[in-house]
Amino acid sequence: MENLIRKSERKASFVKGKKRRYLYGQIDWEQKLIIVLGYRGSGKTTLLLQYLSAIQGKGIYLSLDDFYFETHRLIEAVVSLYDRGYRIFLLDEVHRYRWWSKDLKQLYDDYEDIQVVATGSSILDISRGNADLSRRASVYQLHGLSFREFLHFEKNTNLPILGLEEIINQHHVLAPELLGSFDFHSDFRDYLSFGYFPYFLESKKAYHQKLQQTIQLVIDTDIAPFEELQHATTRLLKKLLFVLSESVPFTPNIQKLSQKLETPRNTVLRLLDILNQAQILLLLRSFTKGVSYLQKPEKIYLQNPNFIYLFSPTMANIGNVRETFFLNQLTAVHSVTAPRYGDFMVDDTYVFEVGGASKTSEQLQGVPQSYLALDIAGGSNRRIPLWLFGMLY
Repeated sequence: MENLIRKSERKASFVKGKKRRYLYGQIDWEQKLIIVLGYRGSGKTTLLLQYLSAIQGKGIYLSLDDFYFETHRLIEAVVSLYDRGYRIFLLDEVHRYRWWSKDLKQLYDDYEDIQVVATGSSILDISRGNADLSRRASVYQLHGLSFREFLHFEKNTNLPILGLEEIINQHHVLAPELLGSFDFHSDFRDYLSFGYFPYFLESKKAYHQKLQQTIQLVIDTDIAPFEELQHATTRLLKKLLFVLSESVPFTPNIQKLSQKLETPRNTVLRLLDILNQAQILLLLRSFTKGVSYLQKPEKIYLQNPNFIYLFSPTMANIGNVRETFFLNQLTAVHSVTAPRYGDFMVDDTYVFEVGGASKTSEQLQGVPQSYLALDIAGGSNRRIPLWLFGMLY
């Protein structure tokens, strides 16, 4: 127990001076049970430790992938720490702990005067397990860095979060005001290549290597144990990802994928759903409510532009990169579906076509509430700079 306390104190000292992610200010820290989900490397641990630093010694940080929890239950640790005066428990990597749902429920029900803040993989489904936590927990999703956050971390800018309607209606005023804070051409390209995860600050040269290692870890240590996948299925998952990475955005022919992978159609659809939940892929569907994994998506994308540059470092298709950027940034805060005309429909209201400076609105003629999201510095009328959609969070 003393070792766990020392580890917590040591970890808390590492976050001094680090910039906070956007989610820190959006969390209601008064809630009794808070769960933060997100992709590995998105900054969940740092967020926990920043909160620990802010409450000044009133809590303790526990990583549930610590060897201690191989032979001890979390409940035992909390009982002991509670007797020592701890009332705030910050639990990292809960998906790596077998009894996560049962123990969190018991802590919530048994202790009126404690707070639990837990982080887990984006694949974690809080309604699964031995206890349904969906009625008890306040759940937040930590996405990768927006373009706005990248500029904050890289250039020390402090640009405002913009609303979608604000961008649509005021982009011709907003873009000139913001462009003075960064170099559009170089900074936006840098973000698309290596700016989605905060660890780009550690080493830009080693970023893609770490990105590849992270994907492997997500599949092998997050997805496989949590979904109870056999080794052969895990290999099939990796093969499917490789096949898709060569051709995204991909309009899926599930039958052909099934034949290529030599596996049943429903298995392919399940694996696509798992990769989507794990934030390795983005599945674009024609609707979002009541969706079953057995329903074929309209298009398949890699989850963020950095993944495109990882799989195709010298041959990344800029059209694919632009579409992926738009979909990635919008899905963080809005509902995005596949429209009849155009590339994306947002909130069942706005239709967008994504492209370069020479793109015209010909394909959107007669489509109400339709706009062009273009790779340009400044826009006019319905021609909106693509990079502005990176200011949504």
